[in-house]
Amino acid sequence: MKLAARVGQVTPSLTLSIAAKAKAMKAVGIDVCSFSAGEPDFDTPAHIKAAAKKALDEGKTKYGAANGEPKLREAIARKLLQDNRLCYGPENVLVTNGGKHSLYNLMMALIEAGDEVIIPSPYWLSYPEMVILAGGTPVLLPTDASTGYKITPDQLRKAITPRTKLFVLNSPSNPTGMVYSPEEVQAIAEVIVEKDILVVSDEIYEKILYDGAIHVSIGSFGSEIFDRTIISSGFAKAYSMTGWRIGYLAGDVELIKAAGTIQGHSTSNVCTFAQYGAIAALESSQDCVEEMRLAFAQRREVMYERLTAIPGINCSKPNGAFYLFFNISETGLTSLEFCDALLENQQVAVIPGIAFGADDHIRLSYATDMISIEKGMDRLDKFVRSL
Repeated sequence: MKLAARVGQVTPSLTLSIAAKAKAMKAVGIDVCSFSAGEPDFDTPAHIKAAAKKALDEGKTKYGAANGEPKLREAIARKLLQDNRLCYGPENVLVTNGGKHSLYNLMMALIEAGDEVIIPSPYWLSYPEMVILAGGTPVLLPTDASTGYKITPDQLRKAITPRTKLFVLNSPSNPTGMVYSPEEVQAIAEVIVEKDILVVSDEIYEKILYDGAIHVSIGSFGSEIFDRTIISSGFAKAYSMTGWRIGYLAGDVELIKAAGTIQGHSTSNVCTFAQYGAIAALESSQDCVEEMRLAFAQRREVMYERLTAIPGINCSKPNGAFYLFFNISETGLTSLEFCDALLENQQVAVIPGIAFGADDHIRLSYATDMISIEKGMDRLDKFVRSL
């Protein structure tokens, strides 16, 4: 059987494969400490589950609008206005099967052969693969700890060519946890307007911030940047709804119509009754979000202190998301060698930085319980000291 050439142009997700391997080891009784998946360990808040159950009882189990339940699109539009100062109506919103699906729909609707998409590196591993699947060319802009893993406006300006169509902004970031300040976001917005390109702002971690960090949406800095901004987000991280698969895309009406057409011929509507859980997430108290954020903050402190006490490990302290991204260059191992040996010898699952474009780094997720963090860090310390 001859497969389509596009299949050979992309690589499988390392984060999903390592998380699956760790789960398989646990299933046969191996005591694995997994810091691999970007998935909160908390249960979905009870009031969100109750809303989905109520929707089931009311018979909301049929096909729905391909673009999303009208009430959810209205709730998302209100949220974007109140929280992000973005004036969208329901017609500007597409409900998707998770945040990842919103980005895939966007790339398929917007990018074609010859188009360049600028992506800061380290990057979430699916960004360049989606660009390639759409026929475009990912252009990677390198960053490192010295710049806080953030690009500069001049760096962006120099990377833009006549073929540049889109810039990908992810703040707070996966995998680094960095957050662009309002001033830094505004400076990037000025370059985007100056060069007349588009920007997609992936804001899936916007509620998970520490140490006084502030999230601002790039489209809030005036009408010119607003017209060039597309928002990708979802419910997975802030509301611990990873398995619910509900995300959204917001932007220009014509773009949303195009992305909705693609969705209509691929997945059609998102699970109908699950969308009512998402409505409850937005319209009910946000105390659950703050409770989880405070727990993440405590875990971050413990993991960061333990990690930076290990000889030869260098790590910048993140101010968003729930990841630590640390440098292992002093160990002399590649990120894959490090991860394979750590899992084999100490039963600790982590993600190799090569998946994010940084082979001298490792990503740890602290979206897990404190007992696992303490035990896993003991094992990581022992492993590194044995090298």
